[in-house]
Amino acid sequence: QLQLVESGGGLVQPGGSLRLSCAASGFTLDYYTIGWFRRAPGKLREGVSCITSSGASTYADSVKGRFTISRDNAKNTVYLQMNNLKPEDTANYYCAAGLKVVAPYTLSDIEYEDWGQGTQVTVSS
Repeated sequence: QLQLVESGGGLVQPGGSLRLSCAASGFTLDYYTIGWFRRAPGKLREGVSCITSSGASTYADSVKGRFTISRDNAKNTVYLQMNNLKPEDTANYYCAAGLKVVAPYTLSDIEYEDWGQGTQVTVSS
């Protein structure tokens, strides 16, 4: 059974950092594009970042320079390092896996087949 499990969310003050993890079980992430998405209350889900099987990464303009995505295939895990967090980063963060993501740079969610349950990130003083 394919499963993605996010962890690392929590409450942090503005300017703080968190590292989210997306651990896969039941399949190997090596050949997948992994995306991070978020949904804030009252808003649509939006793409945050993704990393292809070759290691190419894409970031939403709102997080460029603050977030870094990486993958450790040996641990079957993808990470999202989030620095200089802002209140507007508050959301439920999801990771997703797609085997045939044709246009990863669009950060569209339609090509991702498997999703985790999400982890809550709250940025507040």
